[in-house]
Amino acid sequence: MKTRIIPLITGILLASGTASAASLDVKVTNLTQGIYFTPLLVTAHTSDAMLFQAGEKASGALTAMAEGGSLTGLSEILTDINANTTENPAGGLLAPVTSTMTSLETDAGNDRLSIVAMMLPTNDGFVGLNSWPIPTAPGTYHIYLNAYDAGTEANNELVVEGSGAPGTPGIPASPGVAPGTQGMGVTEMEEDTNVHIHRGNLGDDEQVGGKSDLHNTVHRWLNPVAKVTVTVK
Repeated sequence: MKTRIIPLITGILLASGTASAASLDVKVTNLTQGIYFTPLLVTAHTSDAMLFQAGEKASGALTAMAEGGSLTGLSEILTDINANTTENPAGGLLAPVTSTMTSLETDAGNDRLSIVAMMLPTNDGFVGLNSWPIPTAPGTYHIYLNAYDAGTEANNELVVEGSGAPGTPGIPASPGVAPGTQGMGVTEMEEDTNVHIHRGNLGDDEQVGGKSDLHNTVHRWLNPVAKVTVTVK
């Protein structure tokens, strides 16, 4: 069966295969030193759907999540395809070096696990687990997640109030450590406009001016940025 990205689906998907229902505990740990995750979306869905795909254009729903942290569009699509979904298990932002846990009871056929959340402060960076096959054998499984760039906005690294709306350049917030001000911008264009592995924040050491509003001693990261622990009961 051909794989399709969820936001392109207009109808309800039929469950493929004979995968049984499962009971999962899902723990997500933020491994970064200064990056926050917006409310997480944790979902189990069928194998013929994905939230995103590296090398492909981001959907409108994914763009809204990656640029502003909105889960509305993705959640509506997941509801339409009868996915089993938990939103915002942390009750807000997931801070650096902290964890959150949720439980999922999956329906038969929903045998793939996906997780997404925007990373702050970034322009359109997000942490993502993409259609991971849920094991049928009980046990504990560990997955390390990379940061992705939605490719929809230039990574100018400028914090701009109200920029969380898709198509409005800038970083909507810098939780934890106050950003710098009056940066000139790291870049005005994004060469790779498809979803791809994020190159990371550059930052600088200028509180006022410089290229970036982000701090090079706080807001840089190396992949992986998150650890997921899945317990299949």
